[in-house]
Amino acid sequence: MAARSSRCGSDAGFSGADLTSRASLRFRSCVIRPSHWLCAVVFGLLILVFPATPQQNAKNVLVIFNTFDRQQISYLDLIESPARARYNGPINFYATYLDPRKLQDESYRESLAETLRRQYSDVHLDVVVAVGVPAIPFTMEYRDRIFPRVPIVFVAVTPSELEGQTILPGMTGVTSLLALGSTIDFALHLHPDAKAIALIDGEQSFWWEAAHSELLHHQDKVREIDILGQPSAQMLEKIAALPPHTVALFQLAPAGSEEPTVSNYDVLTAAAQRLPTYSAWALMCLNYGCIGGVYPEWEEDARTAGGMVARILSGERAENIPIVHSANLRVRVDYRALRRWNIPAAALPPGSMVLNREPTLWERGRRYFAAGIGVIALQALLIIGLLWQRARRRKAQAVLCESEKRFRVMADSTPSLIWVCDPKGKVIYLNEQWVEFTGSDKSAGYGDMWTVSVHPEDLAKATDTLSKALRNQKPFSNESRLRRKDGVYRWMFGVASPRVNGDGSFAGFIGSAVDVTDQKAAQEALEKVSGQLIDAQEKERSRLARELHDDICQRLAMLSLKIEKVSNAQRPLFIADQLEQIWQQCSKLTGDVQALSHELHPSILDNLGLATAVKSYCREVSEQNGVLVEFSDGNISSSLPREVSLSLFRVVQEALRNAVKYSGQKYFEVRLQEISGQLELEVCDRGVGFDATKTKNGGGLGLVSMAERIHQVNGTFKIDSQPNTGTRIRASVPVATAPRVMSSTAN
Repeated sequence: MAARSSRCGSDAGFSGADLTSRASLRFRSCVIRPSHWLCAVVFGLLILVFPATPQQNAKNVLVIFNTFDRQQISYLDLIESPARARYNGPINFYATYLDPRKLQDESYRESLAETLRRQYSDVHLDVVVAVGVPAIPFTMEYRDRIFPRVPIVFVAVTPSELEGQTILPGMTGVTSLLALGSTIDFALHLHPDAKAIALIDGEQSFWWEAAHSELLHHQDKVREIDILGQPSAQMLEKIAALPPHTVALFQLAPAGSEEPTVSNYDVLTAAAQRLPTYSAWALMCLNYGCIGGVYPEWEEDARTAGGMVARILSGERAENIPIVHSANLRVRVDYRALRRWNIPAAALPPGSMVLNREPTLWERGRRYFAAGIGVIALQALLIIGLLWQRARRRKAQAVLCESEKRFRVMADSTPSLIWVCDPKGKVIYLNEQWVEFTGSDKSAGYGDMWTVSVHPEDLAKATDTLSKALRNQKPFSNESRLRRKDGVYRWMFGVASPRVNGDGSFAGFIGSAVDVTDQKAAQEALEKVSGQLIDAQEKERSRLARELHDDICQRLAMLSLKIEKVSNAQRPLFIADQLEQIWQQCSKLTGDVQALSHELHPSILDNLGLATAVKSYCREVSEQNGVLVEFSDGNISSSLPREVSLSLFRVVQEALRNAVKYSGQKYFEVRLQEISGQLELEVCDRGVGFDATKTKNGGGLGLVSMAERIHQVNGTFKIDSQPNTGTRIRASVPVATAPRVMSSTAN
């Protein structure tokens, strides 16, 4: 953390800088003048009173600058940042500034060296960074006295300035190219009409000699005008008297911590207002009216030096770090000075850095322009989207119209009667077949279509079915009678499916109906024939049962009595045995004939009712087949219609016969009860079962016969069975029933 400079001293001429470590170390350093020895004494006492207390385990770096100037603070930051970034630990940075004019005095150098030694006697310095000349020669000369064996990193120096200097052990650094020749060439390039170059410098120094040497190469084009010495009013007068077509090359270094009557910045400002001015140092030039020049990449050099500091703090020896000779140069100019002297930016070499450029209209209002462009772009996108949506909608409407036309052609061509309703059930479309069938008037609308067309007896059921479907939004089917245009009602079978809008919402139903009057007539005729066949079958069974019971059984009984009488007479033993066997066989034959007669027509059903007949039959099945048939009944009327009793009894017979034969079980259940005017019959077993769904597509004759019998008495018949889950046969018949016949209104 770099120390920050502030003015110190008094009117007597003392000056210096606040040296503040970012580890909370704060003390004062004064720049010593030869005639003020008291400063050294006072400063030493201050050091003793306010000793430095650096951060524990932190590394300490001292940066010595060659002059006191506000621009050095930013240079210190360039060194500090890479050092902290590359070294993993705390660092305390200290800074001190020299007065280059006083360093020529040996007594001043000696006093300054002693002051710095005392100042940093309690601070263990790990690295010293010397910035520029004369800070570098001073550091090299007094290192052993001030900070012995401490590594030194130098920066902001040219190889020419290091000539004659002995690189001590533990030293490394960065050198930069001397760019004075390039700056002079650059100035003459921008001012081809220049006739003189005014060299503004201090006493004849290294920089004056370097500039003079470079100007000798251009003596055939421009002449050299030297304005040398310390800043003064006379120097300002000389600058004001310079002839036209003169370019100024300013090389006055900062004067130190003192504030003279005329400062070097005053001289620079006067020259920049009077002449196009260039300088050897970018930090002094670019913010004081100077145009600029060609400079080393001093920011990069400072960062390189900071990296070297980090390497040394990490344990690397300074002498093992090679000196870096930076060769990068770059043109840097002040945009404000270019405008003052009407120098176009196009005249600058490629890659030039233009500082302090006034923002263009676009740059000043970039955020607003960007926002405006964004809004315009958004509006354009919205307009494009709307146009695209409109085109898409038109295309969709065209496709919809074409689809609707195809639908109407198809709907009007089909033989079915087609209708469409909205989500509330209001009919909005009828095809031509419906209109032709019912004779409806399209101009009158379809609002009362159901009331006018559907048979009054079927209207309530039809509207209730539609209402439920509208609530559930699911497909449905129904049968109702529809009035033809000649006034005759015809049975219609209708199906309907829900419609949806483009967004998936419910749009109503579309339905179709077909005339099933003829099919229903054929079905009823078939049922009538089937009923007649069953009735004929029962009559024939009854006749056969009477014949067997009244004739055959009587004759067999008489024969058995005669055989028994003969067998009781005195006969040889073997004849008696044979007669006994004949008598037993005849008796058994009589029982079988009686059982057959009973099965053909159970007279007990007519005499004692359904419940008793079923119970008796269950007992006979149990005795004859060695199984257990459990029968339960409840609330069975004794005066049931003969058709109902006979149909249910036949179902019990067939169901038990199949169960005994195919189930593989010995236990069966038969339940018969009357609930709410319905006779409920159930025959169950827990046997092997079968796939009941296959019986719907061609079951056995027995199953078909059972279903047909129940159907004849307006009942319902159902078989529940799956493989290995047993079988349950259920029949439900209304107690008061009559054969179903077709309505007299249908033709």
